Amino acid sequence: MAKIEEKQASTFSSNSKGRLIAYWIVTGLISLVFLNGGINDILKQEPYYGLLLKMGYPGYVSVILGIWKTLGVIALLIPGFKLLKEWTYAGYFFLLSGAVVSHLQIGDNIIFQIIILLFLLLSWYLRPENRKLQSLKS
Repeated sequence: MAKIEEKQASTFSSNSKGRLIAYWIVTGLISLVFLNGGINDILKQEPYYGLLLKMGYPGYVSVILGIWKTLGVIALLIPGFKLLKEWTYAGYFFLLSGAVVSHLQIGDNIIFQIIILLFLLLSWYLRPENRKLQSLKS
């Protein structure tokens, strides 16, 4: 009986470790994408800026999006601030879903946005307990 419990504990530990590794890989990729996009938006670099204008958005939106993308990366990576992380995931979800619609409006390819959106959802799903809000009790 003790051997079964040890095996279950070992399996649980390795699954948790694998889940944590997967979380950091996916979250790292998302962070790189949003940091790159944020810096390019702030600096109004092509192709980001040109696409934004082609979609009909005013140019100043680029800087606003860039600042929020960059601040979101910081919020996801720093320890603590669980509520801020939840808001960051929500904000990135709204940003990406809006990007899908905007790119569709101009007939652009949306595969990249869909992949990043799926990675975002995966990062949210895999986040460790110390990065989750505790459920509210009545």
